[in-house]
Formats: sequence, structure tokens, C-alpha cells
Amino acid sequence: MNTPEYVQKIVKDFVNAINRGDVELITRMMSVNHRFIDGMGEVMQGSERLKQAWIAYLKMMPDYHIEIREIYGSGRTLVLLGEASGTYTADGNLKPENFWKVPVAWRAVVVGDKILEWQIFADNEPVRQIMKR
Repeated sequence: MNTPEYVQKIVKDFVNAINRGDVELITRMMSVNHRFIDGMGEVMQGSERLKQAWIAYLKMMPDYHIEIREIYGSGRTLVLLGEASGTYTADGNLKPENFWKVPVAWRAVVVGDKILEWQIFADNEPVRQIMKR
């Protein structure tokens, strides 16, 4: 691994904020021009816009959790491998049949002490199937 320790710490702290559902901290950790790229390649940009997106996502998946198994990096870019899981809810009730878990890779780019870019590589079809029910 050829990344400075502080880069790994910032990314791990970002993951921990996501796992706690702490939207205020997630937002503070994003650069003003933060870019989020989802598994379909769709790009959202700007920390305020993404704050609203995180609020909506965590309302829909209140127990969303990232489990990191491996980390690789170079410079200010890290690649994380692991799993994401959560339970989809439309009404606030977490039903066991709406739980999902998928393997995921993330790419994070850190500038200064902020996350400039957060990209997800995942097959979200299991989640889409649950949401269709």
C-alpha cells in the first residue's frame, strides 16, 4: 500500500460515519464539490445535494452497513473491497425478507482532509428486486 496513513484514516472515518447514519458528519467529511458515482455510473455532485441524497437513502435503508475486508491504495486514492448490507423499508418497518447483502468495491479519492470522490461498484439487482415487491 502506497497511501499515507492519514488518507486511510479519513476514508475509514467516512465509512464509520456512514455506518452510524451520521449524515451531518458524512457531509462535513465531503469536499464542497464532492462527487458520488453509483453502481450504474450516475454522478451526483456537491455536498449539499449529497446530504439530501444520504438523508433519503438512510431513511429507505436505516440499517445500511459497510463491511470493509481489504484496502488497497496509491497516493490519495483507495480501493476498498467488502460487503454492503441493509434492510429496505418504505414504511419504517424493518422486515427480515427485505434484508440484502452484496459484495462491493468502493473507490475513494481524498484531497486535504475531505472525500472528493466516492464511487461504488456493485450489483444492486438484489436490492432492486426487493424494492419492486
